[in-house]
Amino acid sequence: MKNTALTQLHEQLGAKLVPFAGYNMPVSYEGVNIEHETVRNSVGVFDVSHMGEFLISGPNSLALIQKVSSNDATKLEIGKAQYSCMPNETGGIVDDLIIYQIKEEQYLLVVNASNIDKDWNHISKYNKEFNADMRNISEGYSLLAIQGPKAVDAMQSLTSIDLAAIKFYNFKVADFAGIENVIISATGYTGSGGFEIYCKNDEVEQVWNKVFEAGENFGIKPIGLAARDTLRLEMGYCLYGNDINDTTSPLEAGLGWVTKFSKDFVNSENLAKQKDTGISKKLIAFELDERGIPRHDYDIVNENGEKIGIVTSGTMSPSLSKGIGLGYVPVDQSKIGSKIYIQIRKKAVPATVIKLPFYKS
Repeated sequence: MKNTALTQLHEQLGAKLVPFAGYNMPVSYEGVNIEHETVRNSVGVFDVSHMGEFLISGPNSLALIQKVSSNDATKLEIGKAQYSCMPNETGGIVDDLIIYQIKEEQYLLVVNASNIDKDWNHISKYNKEFNADMRNISEGYSLLAIQGPKAVDAMQSLTSIDLAAIKFYNFKVADFAGIENVIISATGYTGSGGFEIYCKNDEVEQVWNKVFEAGENFGIKPIGLAARDTLRLEMGYCLYGNDINDTTSPLEAGLGWVTKFSKDFVNSENLAKQKDTGISKKLIAFELDERGIPRHDYDIVNENGEKIGIVTSGTMSPSLSKGIGLGYVPVDQSKIGSKIYIQIRKKAVPATVIKLPFYKS
């Protein structure tokens, strides 16, 4: 089991560590509800250094990225980031990712920790045609997510740039916490604003300590992966391995907005046909009408008790105090306001299909 550069520090802080994607990761410190509330109302910090980072450079770097990703990376420019996914050859998704344009002919791809080797092999396969320079820099870099509505004010003293001026899905390479050339990215997985900070492993402890000094008067706290999951689910953000995987198409998962048929990409021809003919199942969001907690892999049934789908993500929403979830159902059952039932043990609990996000700030 691998450790991040901050594992020892998490242990000292009393974090509960669990194996996740091959790493010892802090799942909670004080408890999921307290940590969730901290991010929604003030500012919290996640160590997400288990994520993977690939540097793609050279004259054909953009052409390679255009081939393996579904979004249109020609829309990028230096200082901008883009959410995308990598379709596979059989109609599913290899991974979802964020693509950053760092320089002319240089891009940073940030991928899910559990998919680093799979993603690398997939991109490398297509790079035989393009011969871009590929570097897997995952082992050398750390990533902190500083999230919450007070993140800008709490962190402004640590940098010479204006944090409030960095628009959503934009970034700056600048000084931060006494370290030069840090990527400060206005991205995150919580829906509560803030930044993601990329730095080298030997710099991250200094960054962490300075972040907590600067944020002390703002009630800053360390946050674990359990709250990260409840926060992202309240926003309806997909989690790879739950809501999207090798068998779910981007169109079924509601990722048509990052699937651009104006270009040729892996399996684009078949996905375009799927768009024309229509999908048969769809990822929906639902709220329970009664008390209960929907969980991953619970059956979704109709009023007759017949299975029509499956829950891919579910929890008791800390912000809404009700059971919420995502799942796949036939398209004719996916309309907003439709009534479905979640099989929780022996009871079919009624639920309503709703429009995302669950939580509105």
